[in-house]
Amino acid sequence: MNRSTWLLIATLAIMVVSISSFAPAQNSPLQGNIIKPPSSAGTVPGVRARTDLLIVRPDGEFAPNSPPPNSENPGTLACIYGVTPPTNGCPFSGSPLATGGSKAIAVVEYGHNSTLQADFNTFNSYWGLPAQTLQFICDCASCPSADGTGWDVETALDTQYAHAMAPHAQIIVSQFCNDPYTDPAPAAEVLGAQAVAGFGGGEVSNSFCENFNNNPNCTEDPSELGYDQYMTEATVVFFASAGDGGWGALYPSSSPNVVSAGGTHIVRSSGQYTGAQTCWGGSGGGVSLYEPLPNYQLIIGNKTGPKRGTPDYAADADPNTGVALYSTTGCGGWCKVGGTSVSSPVLAGIVNAAGKFVNHTASELHTSYNYYLNPGLYHQYFYDVTSGSNGSGHNATLGWDECTGLGAPANLAGF
Repeated sequence: MNRSTWLLIATLAIMVVSISSFAPAQNSPLQGNIIKPPSSAGTVPGVRARTDLLIVRPDGEFAPNSPPPNSENPGTLACIYGVTPPTNGCPFSGSPLATGGSKAIAVVEYGHNSTLQADFNTFNSYWGLPAQTLQFICDCASCPSADGTGWDVETALDTQYAHAMAPHAQIIVSQFCNDPYTDPAPAAEVLGAQAVAGFGGGEVSNSFCENFNNNPNCTEDPSELGYDQYMTEATVVFFASAGDGGWGALYPSSSPNVVSAGGTHIVRSSGQYTGAQTCWGGSGGGVSLYEPLPNYQLIIGNKTGPKRGTPDYAADADPNTGVALYSTTGCGGWCKVGGTSVSSPVLAGIVNAAGKFVNHTASELHTSYNYYLNPGLYHQYFYDVTSGSNGSGHNATLGWDECTGLGAPANLAGF
């Protein structure tokens, strides 16, 4: 079925942005040159989608044979977010790896990347993560190639970092040909969720936004209310990136049926993690124009009014503190990327590793917002981000805010 709705990752996919674009003054300038894949200026044939992918070239050059220096990685993120026991400074080299995870995590992506499994193998081998054979689903007879479209890097990121946080969960790549919700039906979102449920439960991670009515800014539309039904599979918790264009709610992040993933900046001094994070200036987040306030957010109704607020949780997204990934077709090897496309699969992996397979997303969020009612529990399980801004007048504050939500994970047991 053809629709006018466009899918866009223009502000959501994996982005590395300049200080002049989105990042606030407290975030340091990017180190290295910024490049853009050729495909980012156009559309993917056969689907009205485009990428706006930017990548850092450290010291002006790619380092294809090794991760760019000072990149966050599976060990550092596991350390920072309490997936592994505390390690002083969460060093770039030597931080212990996550060892948990079970059942399944699906990532929803456009098309098929020809080197994805090989790149996944290289990533796992380099960091010492368990090997795994990815499982693939396509919602049409033959998925088109995603090589060189920007989605290849997106898919590499999503698979590698969901696996990094939950290395014993089966990673499922649910690929769409045109639209992940309805074209064709059942489409990739539903197929991926059903596959996860078949493993006994888990998570689905989405790193895209729905571009209604050809709006290049990927803003919300009243018709989004009809899409919430596609993210309601029992035993599955859905995640969606909040966006990389600064303040403002986007769909599907604004759906009450997903955990909305905002972005932080990791604060290090002399290479050592200080224990602090700030709001990343490019992080999406805001109050939905159309989605009503869900019951689990009644406690923050004084901040959101009668509508759904985003995000719910946050994790590393600032490209200055971006992650190292491996993509043959997209990067020619190793590269460093950022954006809330990092935070969504990372948070999905953290929740999976916690091993609490709940009935649906609302159950997950009811638990977390109930912690918010109890300051002792809240500060045990969340790092409350209280500095930084993702737009004029939209600052990180004590408690929930429109950049980092409740905050970043601080203790795996709480998730």
